[in-house]
Amino acid sequence: MRRVFIHKAEVDIKSSVKRLVLELGGLDKFIRPGDTVLLKPNYNTADAPPASTALDFLQASVQLCFEAQASRVIVGESSTLSLADHALFTKKILCRTCVYDLEKSYPAPEIYVFDDHEWVTKTIPGARYLKKVAVPSLLDQVDKIILLPCCKTHLIAQYTGALKLVVGFMKPGERIRMHMSQKVAEYVAEMNAVYRPDLVIMDARRCFINGGPSEGELREPGLILASEGRVAIDIEGVKIIQSFAGNSLAGIKPEELGQIRHAIEMGIE
Repeated sequence: MRRVFIHKAEVDIKSSVKRLVLELGGLDKFIRPGDTVLLKPNYNTADAPPASTALDFLQASVQLCFEAQASRVIVGESSTLSLADHALFTKKILCRTCVYDLEKSYPAPEIYVFDDHEWVTKTIPGARYLKKVAVPSLLDQVDKIILLPCCKTHLIAQYTGALKLVVGFMKPGERIRMHMSQKVAEYVAEMNAVYRPDLVIMDARRCFINGGPSEGELREPGLILASEGRVAIDIEGVKIIQSFAGNSLAGIKPEELGQIRHAIEMGIE
């Protein structure tokens, strides 16, 4: 199991994230000069954090990637809840959450809506339920992938963190069908066999302990986490939620949560 580092977040979130990632060797360990880096936040809706990624957390991550000498930083997203024009819906979400404002900074990230670009079909090794999946061709074109999950409960999947965030790489039509399946947890885990991210940085300054993903019972742990492992960081995310009375994950061993258990069975880190 990969190591997870947990820090109390300070007011200056950029400095906090920088100190946190230093525990893993610093961003220089993950990003080489000239790299193209894809950041995957959580903007399924425009609801306030932790329903969506906090803008200051995303901005800090962008700036730190550029300081590590990335040549391009891409913020990639595809929101789910539209049955028609997925690209337009995602753009509306990114506008309402002020993500496009980051393009006014220097150096500026590229805001990349997956639905405006090519999808490629991947065969999933070792999958029992999700044999193939369409993902952005961008995943094969970037040098590094960094996940920026929130920490919250989920009415359908029980919990959403790093493993569930990867579902945002799934083509919207397939994603909607997945959420209607009886095997959501297994689909989430198997989707993670498509690729391996280089780094996960979780914003757990706020979390939902019930409900979710767009609305829920809010608590404020005030924490940020970093790891090279999705499973390891999600186990710690579940423990954070379970530390609050009245949470919907009470009595569940984190390793036995459906998506985490199946990911472990598949050898996903």
